[in-house]
Amino acid sequence: MRKTDKKLDNLITHVLTDVCETTLKSFSGFQWLTHVVNYSSFPKSLSVICVFDTNASLNELIATDGHHEITKVIQTRLFEVGIDIDRARIAFDSEEDCAKHHNGKWTNRLAKYS
Repeated sequence: MRKTDKKLDNLITHVLTDVCETTLKSFSGFQWLTHVVNYSSFPKSLSVICVFDTNASLNELIATDGHHEITKVIQTRLFEVGIDIDRARIAFDSEEDCAKHHNGKWTNRLAKYS
C-alpha cells in the first residue's frame, strides 16, 4: 500500500469508526461495520459493509427503512471528507449468514464485496 493510500485508508477508518459508534447506539442488533477497497480503482471500488447480529435484526432494519438512514449517514460523512460513495456500494450483512455460509470466516465473506 502506498503512503497516500494508507493516509486515505486511515481517513476512511476514522470516519467509519464515528459512524459505527453512532449506529451502535441507534439500531438494535447492529454489531460493526467495515470497508473493502482496491486503491488502484478508488473511489469506485470502495464498499462499506454494515453487520448485524441476526437475519431477524437485519430484516427488522429493512422493514423500518433504517438501512436508508444508515446509508445516508455513511454517504454524508464520507462526502464531508471528499469521498463520494454510491449507495449501491453500501451493503448490509449478518453474523448469522457469515456463520451459515462461510463458517464465520469474515475474510472469505468480505471477498464478495470487493
